[in-house]
Amino acid sequence: MCWSATADLAAGTVITAAGLASTAVTLRRGRPRELPLAALPLLLGAHQIVEAALWHRGGGSGPWTTAWAVIALPLLAVWIPFGTLLASPARVRPRLAVPAAAGAVTAAVLTHVLATTEVSADIREHTVGYGIGVPWPALVLGGYLLATVGSLLLADDTRLRLLGALAGAGALVSALLWRTAFVSTWCAVAAVASLVLLSWSLRPADRGRPDRAAGLRGAGSRDPGPRDRA
Repeated sequence: MCWSATADLAAGTVITAAGLASTAVTLRRGRPRELPLAALPLLLGAHQIVEAALWHRGGGSGPWTTAWAVIALPLLAVWIPFGTLLASPARVRPRLAVPAAAGAVTAAVLTHVLATTEVSADIREHTVGYGIGVPWPALVLGGYLLATVGSLLLADDTRLRLLGALAGAGALVSALLWRTAFVSTWCAVAAVASLVLLSWSLRPADRGRPDRAAGLRGAGSRDPGPRDRA
């Protein structure tokens, strides 16, 4: 969420551009397993642009409000943990199965909620409030954070762990500011996250894979045999 329609639209444009760049780099470098995570800024950018439309419409309910909720809730709950799992080396995937399972269960609950209730949006000066009747809110929020923030913190790559820390801290600050109806700042967090993902997609092939790098170094620095010494 941003503090105005203009801010949402500007942030959405920047985030989408970062997503196009990270997706193009990932495709060019032949890393198909990393594509869902590299394309995450495209989803975040679309989310901001949808909210810009909600600002112009004055909130309310309908397709735009539902689209915002679908992206923010069930879609991100499965996209981030499964994207992180796919992009990670095999030795790391077992520990990422827990947040992925939490994301699947949380997304199922949220999908049921969105299918059976009406979502509403209310413009409150510099914020947008959303009315969604989520059951067991503390439990669902815990599953959502485990799936999204937790999966990134458990990742093997340092940039992804940084992204998880930024997302967690940013979500806390944004939630506090939003609850006071002061200003919405999540779009700034999403923009920073998109730039981190772009940096991640531009990394050298072996960076963030210490096991593989160590194996290559070991192969190149083996003790020479008698024939080599000769």
